[in-house]
Amino acid sequence: MRVGIAGAGAVGLFIADDLRATGHEVLIIEQQPGVLERADTAEGIEWYVGDACEVSTLKDAGVDRCDVMVAATGDDEDNLVVSLLAKTEFAVPRVIARVNNPKNEWLFNENWGVDLSVSTPHLLTALVEEAVQVGRLVRLLQFEGGNARLVEATLAEDSPVVDKAIADLDIPRDATIVAVVREEHVVMPRGDTVFEAGDEVLAMVTDEAEGEVRQLLTGA
Repeated sequence: MRVGIAGAGAVGLFIADDLRATGHEVLIIEQQPGVLERADTAEGIEWYVGDACEVSTLKDAGVDRCDVMVAATGDDEDNLVVSLLAKTEFAVPRVIARVNNPKNEWLFNENWGVDLSVSTPHLLTALVEEAVQVGRLVRLLQFEGGNARLVEATLAEDSPVVDKAIADLDIPRDATIVAVVREEHVVMPRGDTVFEAGDEVLAMVTDEAEGEVRQLLTGA
């Protein structure tokens, strides 16, 4: 897989090294030449010096050959522009954008070419809630401009689904149980999987189905 990354700050460089270590082709686009000179990155990472907000830069860098584009600069406006150009001008199949200011998260949707946005403050909040909340549905990640999301609920003893099999539940059509974490082991859900109190249930839901899944798993 070929991945383009706009921005060679701490976040961009970490992503690049991580992806390169797992065998992916990585392209970093960075506007400041000095960053390239100072950067200590893994061998085999391709660099292009230029403004990723310019169509000519993305074209010369070969973004049209990327399977994924990551807009990882420290500026939300730049990340939106990079995302839009990658999707509309170069038809990159998957565009992921970093959200620096949580107040701007509502902008990061399909209208700006964003398939997945990552807001670090919101993600940290979700992980804190996930660690301490039992009997509540917690949003972990949003996809497709917020129309689909990964949610998690740790089942309380009085959860409506405890001691019931997935096949016996009225799960909405727009929702899927994707994993169950039980005593530090991941259980891949099947129709005969029976829920137990304390299970961490992860589900993909649409906006319309989220309320039904919350009611189903938590009774609230």
